[in-house]
Amino acid sequence: MAEISSLGYVGFGVSDLDRWQVFATDILGMQVGRRDATSMTLRMDEYCQRFFLEQNDIDDIIAAGWEFTSERELEEYVAELRDKGVELRVLSAEHCARRHIEKGYSCQDPNGFDHEFFFGHGVALLKDQFRSTVLKGGFVTGNLGVGHILPFANRGNGAETVDFYRNVLKFRISDYIRQEVQPGMMVEATFFHTKTGRHHSIATAEAPTAKVLNHFMVQLEDMDDVGLAYDRAVAAGIPIVLELGHHPNDRMFSFYAQTPSGFNFEFGWGGIVIDENDWEVKTFHQMSDWGHKRNLIPVPETEEHPLS
Repeated sequence: MAEISSLGYVGFGVSDLDRWQVFATDILGMQVGRRDATSMTLRMDEYCQRFFLEQNDIDDIIAAGWEFTSERELEEYVAELRDKGVELRVLSAEHCARRHIEKGYSCQDPNGFDHEFFFGHGVALLKDQFRSTVLKGGFVTGNLGVGHILPFANRGNGAETVDFYRNVLKFRISDYIRQEVQPGMMVEATFFHTKTGRHHSIATAEAPTAKVLNHFMVQLEDMDDVGLAYDRAVAAGIPIVLELGHHPNDRMFSFYAQTPSGFNFEFGWGGIVIDENDWEVKTFHQMSDWGHKRNLIPVPETEEHPLS
Protein backbone atom coordinates (compact mmCIF):
# COMPACT_ATOMS: atom_id res chain seq x y z
CA MET A 1 0.00 0.00 0.00
CA ALA A 2 1.21 3.49 -0.85
CA GLU A 3 2.76 5.54 1.93
CA ILE A 4 4.33 8.96 2.32
CA SER A 5 8.09 8.93 1.90
CA SER A 6 9.05 12.10 3.79
CA LEU A 7 8.25 15.69 4.66
CA GLY A 8 9.43 17.35 1.46
CA TYR A 9 8.76 21.01 2.22
CA VAL A 10 6.99 23.34 4.63
CA GLY A 11 5.26 26.66 3.93
CA PHE A 12 4.68 29.61 6.25
CA GLY A 13 2.65 32.78 5.99
CA VAL A 14 4.93 35.52 7.38
CA SER A 15 4.44 39.23 7.94
CA ASP A 16 8.08 40.30 7.52
CA LEU A 17 10.01 38.70 4.66
CA ASP A 18 13.08 40.88 5.21
CA ARG A 19 13.51 39.75 8.82
CA TRP A 20 12.99 36.14 7.78
CA GLN A 21 15.65 36.38 5.09
CA VAL A 22 18.28 37.58 7.56
CA PHE A 23 17.15 35.05 10.18
CA ALA A 24 17.11 32.07 7.79
CA THR A 25 20.52 32.79 6.24
CA ASP A 26 22.53 34.34 9.09
CA ILE A 27 21.16 32.30 12.01
CA LEU A 28 19.89 29.00 10.56
CA GLY A 29 22.37 28.76 7.70
CA MET A 30 19.85 28.26 4.90
CA GLN A 31 20.15 29.76 1.42
CA VAL A 32 17.60 31.89 -0.44
CA GLY A 33 16.37 30.12 -3.56
CA ARG A 34 14.34 32.96 -5.00
CA ARG A 35 12.83 36.16 -3.63
CA ASP A 36 10.26 38.65 -4.86
CA ALA A 37 8.06 41.27 -3.22
CA THR A 38 5.58 38.77 -1.76
CA SER A 39 7.37 35.44 -1.44
CA MET A 40 10.66 33.68 -0.79
CA THR A 41 11.99 30.12 -0.98
CA LEU A 42 14.71 28.65 1.22
CA ARG A 43 17.13 25.87 0.39
CA MET A 44 18.90 23.33 2.63
CA ASP A 45 20.31 20.94 0.01
CA GLU A 46 20.01 20.15 -3.71
CA TYR A 47 16.22 20.68 -3.69
CA CYS A 48 15.09 23.95 -5.25
CA GLN A 49 13.17 24.65 -2.06
CA ARG A 50 12.63 23.13 1.37
CA PHE A 51 10.69 26.05 2.88
CA PHE A 52 8.54 28.63 1.16
CA LEU A 53 7.38 31.88 2.74
CA GLU A 54 4.44 33.96 1.57
CA GLN A 55 3.63 37.50 2.69
CA ASN A 56 0.76 36.91 5.10
CA ASP A 57 -0.15 38.39 8.48
CA ILE A 58 -1.06 35.04 10.02
CA ASP A 59 2.59 34.28 10.90
CA ASP A 60 1.87 30.58 11.00
CA ILE A 61 2.08 27.38 8.99
CA ILE A 62 0.09 27.27 5.77
CA ALA A 63 1.21 23.97 4.21
CA ALA A 64 3.16 20.77 4.76
CA GLY A 65 4.35 19.07 1.57
CA TRP A 66 4.55 15.26 1.72
CA GLU A 67 6.74 13.57 -0.87
CA PHE A 68 6.20 10.31 -2.78
CA THR A 69 8.91 8.52 -4.74
CA SER A 70 6.76 7.88 -7.81
CA GLU A 71 3.61 9.09 -9.53
CA ARG A 72 2.10 5.61 -9.14
CA GLU A 73 2.48 5.72 -5.35
CA LEU A 74 1.06 9.23 -5.24
CA GLU A 75 -2.02 8.23 -7.26
CA GLU A 76 -2.59 5.07 -5.18
CA TYR A 77 -2.42 7.12 -2.00
CA VAL A 78 -4.78 9.80 -3.34
CA ALA A 79 -7.25 7.08 -4.37
CA GLU A 80 -7.18 5.71 -0.82
CA LEU A 81 -7.85 9.16 0.64
CA ARG A 82 -10.81 9.63 -1.67
CA ASP A 83 -12.17 6.23 -0.63
CA LYS A 84 -12.00 7.48 2.96
CA GLY A 85 -14.09 10.52 2.03
CA VAL A 86 -11.24 13.05 2.11
CA GLU A 87 -11.92 16.12 -0.03
CA LEU A 88 -8.89 16.65 -2.26
CA ARG A 89 -7.92 19.51 -4.53
CA VAL A 90 -5.72 19.02 -7.60
CA LEU A 91 -2.83 21.48 -7.54
CA SER A 92 -2.78 23.62 -10.66
CA ALA A 93 0.19 23.76 -13.03
CA GLU A 94 0.96 27.25 -11.71
CA HIS A 95 0.80 26.01 -8.12
CA CYS A 96 3.11 23.08 -8.91
CA ALA A 97 5.57 25.40 -10.64
CA ARG A 98 5.74 27.59 -7.53
CA ARG A 99 6.38 24.49 -5.41
CA HIS A 100 8.97 23.08 -7.86
CA ILE A 101 7.06 19.79 -8.18
CA GLU A 102 5.63 17.79 -11.07
CA LYS A 103 2.21 16.92 -9.68
CA GLY A 104 0.30 17.39 -6.46
CA TYR A 105 -2.92 17.30 -4.48
CA SER A 106 -3.98 18.91 -1.22
CA CYS A 107 -6.41 18.47 1.64
CA GLN A 108 -6.99 20.39 4.83
CA ASP A 109 -5.82 19.47 8.30
CA PRO A 110 -8.44 19.49 11.09
CA ASN A 111 -6.57 22.50 12.47
CA GLY A 112 -6.70 24.69 9.40
CA PHE A 113 -3.55 24.27 7.29
CA ASP A 114 -3.00 22.31 4.08
CA HIS A 115 -1.33 18.96 3.52
CA GLU A 116 0.07 18.79 -0.01
CA PHE A 117 0.99 15.42 -1.54
CA PHE A 118 3.44 15.43 -4.44
CA PHE A 119 6.08 13.69 -6.50
CA GLY A 120 8.85 14.97 -8.76
CA HIS A 121 10.75 17.57 -6.74
CA GLY A 122 12.88 20.13 -8.54
CA VAL A 123 16.67 19.84 -8.27
CA ALA A 124 18.89 22.92 -8.52
CA LEU A 125 21.50 23.24 -11.26
CA LEU A 126 24.98 21.98 -10.41
CA LYS A 127 26.36 25.52 -10.60
CA ASP A 128 23.75 26.50 -7.97
CA GLN A 129 24.66 23.80 -5.46
CA PHE A 130 23.66 24.57 -1.85
CA ARG A 131 26.05 26.81 0.05
CA SER A 132 25.65 28.06 3.59
CA THR A 133 27.53 31.12 4.75
CA VAL A 134 27.62 30.00 8.41
CA LEU A 135 27.46 26.19 8.73
CA LYS A 136 30.47 23.92 9.19
CA GLY A 137 28.57 20.96 7.78
CA GLY A 138 25.14 20.64 6.24
CA PHE A 139 21.57 19.68 7.07
CA VAL A 140 20.40 16.09 7.47
CA THR A 141 17.77 15.79 4.73
CA GLY A 142 17.86 13.33 1.80
CA ASN A 143 15.20 10.64 2.01
CA LEU A 144 14.51 11.70 5.62
CA GLY A 145 13.04 15.00 4.44
CA VAL A 146 13.17 18.50 5.86
CA GLY A 147 12.96 17.62 9.55
CA HIS A 148 9.74 17.75 11.53
CA ILE A 149 6.82 19.97 12.44
CA LEU A 150 4.70 20.06 15.58
CA PRO A 151 1.30 21.63 14.92
CA PHE A 152 -1.00 21.94 17.91
CA ALA A 153 -4.49 20.49 17.96
CA ASN A 154 -7.15 22.97 18.95
CA ARG A 155 -8.70 22.55 22.39
CA GLY A 156 -11.00 19.51 22.23
CA ASN A 157 -9.60 18.48 18.84
CA GLY A 158 -6.74 16.28 20.00
CA ALA A 159 -8.32 12.87 19.42
CA GLU A 160 -9.61 13.87 15.97
CA THR A 161 -6.18 15.15 14.96
CA VAL A 162 -4.38 11.98 16.08
CA ASP A 163 -6.97 9.86 14.27
CA PHE A 164 -6.53 11.92 11.09
CA TYR A 165 -2.76 11.56 11.13
CA ARG A 166 -2.76 7.87 12.01
CA ASN A 167 -5.78 6.40 10.23
CA VAL A 168 -6.37 8.81 7.34
CA LEU A 169 -2.91 10.03 6.35
CA LYS A 170 -1.34 6.74 7.53
CA PHE A 171 1.56 8.09 9.52
CA ARG A 172 3.18 5.45 11.72
CA ILE A 173 3.19 5.88 15.50
CA SER A 174 6.70 6.39 16.88
CA ASP A 175 5.91 6.89 20.58
CA TYR A 176 4.10 9.06 23.11
CA ILE A 177 5.10 11.56 25.79
CA ARG A 178 2.73 12.22 28.67
CA GLN A 179 4.06 14.71 31.21
CA GLU A 180 2.57 16.91 33.89
CA VAL A 181 4.40 20.11 32.96
CA GLN A 182 2.65 22.15 35.65
CA PRO A 183 0.41 21.09 38.55
CA GLY A 184 -2.81 19.92 36.92
CA MET A 185 -1.53 20.58 33.37
CA MET A 186 -0.89 17.34 31.48
CA VAL A 187 0.66 17.42 28.02
CA GLU A 188 0.00 14.38 25.84
CA ALA A 189 2.07 14.38 22.66
CA THR A 190 1.95 11.80 19.88
CA PHE A 191 4.89 11.37 17.49
CA PHE A 192 4.60 9.99 13.94
CA HIS A 193 7.11 8.85 11.32
CA THR A 194 6.96 8.07 7.62
CA LYS A 195 8.32 5.00 5.85
CA THR A 196 11.86 6.38 5.57
CA GLY A 197 12.13 6.41 9.35
CA ARG A 198 13.08 9.83 10.72
CA HIS A 199 11.95 9.44 14.34
CA HIS A 200 9.13 11.87 13.69
CA SER A 201 8.22 14.02 10.73
CA ILE A 202 5.10 15.31 12.47
CA ALA A 203 3.90 15.32 16.05
CA THR A 204 0.92 16.86 17.78
CA ALA A 205 -0.48 17.73 21.18
CA GLU A 206 -3.62 19.50 22.33
CA ALA A 207 -3.12 23.04 23.62
CA PRO A 208 -5.03 26.35 23.78
CA THR A 209 -2.69 28.46 21.64
CA ALA A 210 -3.14 31.34 19.23
CA LYS A 211 -0.87 29.73 16.61
CA VAL A 212 -1.25 26.30 15.02
CA LEU A 213 2.50 25.68 14.69
CA ASN A 214 4.46 25.20 17.88
CA HIS A 215 7.80 24.58 16.14
CA PHE A 216 9.66 23.12 13.21
CA MET A 217 12.93 21.20 13.54
CA VAL A 218 15.94 21.02 11.25
CA GLN A 219 18.82 18.62 11.94
CA LEU A 220 22.53 19.25 11.45
CA GLU A 221 25.29 16.88 10.37
CA ASP A 222 27.82 18.45 12.75
CA MET A 223 27.07 18.83 16.47
CA ASP A 224 29.21 21.97 16.57
CA ASP A 225 26.69 23.70 14.28
CA VAL A 226 24.07 23.47 17.03
CA GLY A 227 26.30 25.26 19.51
CA LEU A 228 27.43 27.81 16.95
CA ALA A 229 23.81 28.58 15.99
CA TYR A 230 22.95 28.95 19.68
CA ASP A 231 25.72 31.55 20.02
CA ARG A 232 24.54 33.35 16.88
CA ALA A 233 20.97 33.46 18.17
CA VAL A 234 22.04 34.84 21.56
CA ALA A 235 24.27 37.46 19.94
CA ALA A 236 21.40 38.53 17.65
CA GLY A 237 19.00 38.93 20.59
CA ILE A 238 16.72 36.10 19.43
CA PRO A 239 14.64 34.80 22.37
CA ILE A 240 15.89 31.37 23.47
CA VAL A 241 12.83 29.37 24.50
CA LEU A 242 14.55 26.15 25.65
CA GLU A 243 18.26 26.03 26.41
CA LEU A 244 20.51 23.26 25.08
CA GLY A 245 19.22 19.84 26.08
CA HIS A 246 18.34 16.29 25.04
CA HIS A 247 15.08 14.45 24.29
CA PRO A 248 14.63 10.87 25.52
CA ASN A 249 12.46 9.62 22.66
CA ASP A 250 14.22 10.79 19.47
CA ARG A 251 17.58 11.33 21.30
CA MET A 252 18.01 14.74 19.74
CA PHE A 253 20.46 17.24 21.20
CA SER A 254 19.00 20.67 20.50
CA PHE A 255 17.84 24.09 21.55
CA TYR A 256 14.64 25.98 20.77
CA ALA A 257 14.31 29.66 19.92
CA GLN A 258 11.73 32.01 18.46
CA THR A 259 11.35 32.79 14.76
CA PRO A 260 10.46 36.29 13.47
CA SER A 261 6.84 35.03 13.21
CA GLY A 262 6.54 34.10 16.89
CA PHE A 263 6.42 30.32 16.55
CA ASN A 264 9.57 28.41 17.44
CA PHE A 265 12.32 26.45 15.74
CA GLU A 266 14.37 23.54 17.04
CA PHE A 267 17.99 23.24 15.90
CA GLY A 268 19.19 19.68 16.52
CA TRP A 269 21.80 16.98 16.09
CA GLY A 270 21.80 13.20 16.57
CA GLY A 271 18.17 12.19 16.03
CA ILE A 272 17.55 8.49 15.47
CA VAL A 273 16.17 6.72 12.40
CA ILE A 274 13.58 4.04 13.13
CA ASP A 275 14.07 0.47 11.93
CA GLU A 276 10.59 -1.06 11.80
CA ASN A 277 12.05 -4.53 12.37
CA ASP A 278 13.46 -3.47 15.72
CA TRP A 279 11.14 -0.78 17.08
CA GLU A 280 8.93 -0.78 20.15
CA VAL A 281 6.37 1.96 20.72
CA LYS A 282 6.85 3.40 24.20
CA THR A 283 5.35 6.08 26.43
CA PHE A 284 7.78 8.54 27.98
CA HIS A 285 6.98 10.77 30.95
CA GLN A 286 9.36 13.64 30.34
CA MET A 287 9.96 15.87 27.35
CA SER A 288 13.68 16.16 28.08
CA ASP A 289 15.99 13.91 30.07
CA TRP A 290 18.47 16.72 30.65
CA GLY A 291 18.76 20.41 29.84
CA HIS A 292 16.16 22.30 27.81
CA LYS A 293 15.73 24.76 30.67
CA ARG A 294 12.74 26.93 29.85
CA ASN A 295 13.18 30.68 29.59
CA LEU A 296 10.17 32.83 30.31
CA ILE A 297 9.16 34.76 27.20
CA PRO A 298 6.11 37.03 27.39
CA VAL A 299 3.21 35.70 25.30
CA PRO A 300 -0.45 36.75 25.03
CA GLU A 301 -2.59 35.60 27.95
CA THR A 302 -4.54 33.29 25.64
CA GLU A 303 -1.39 31.50 24.53
CA GLU A 304 0.56 28.76 26.27
CA HIS A 305 3.64 26.86 25.11
CA PRO A 306 3.78 23.59 27.04
CA LEU A 307 6.17 21.90 24.62
CA SER A 308 8.55 24.68 23.71
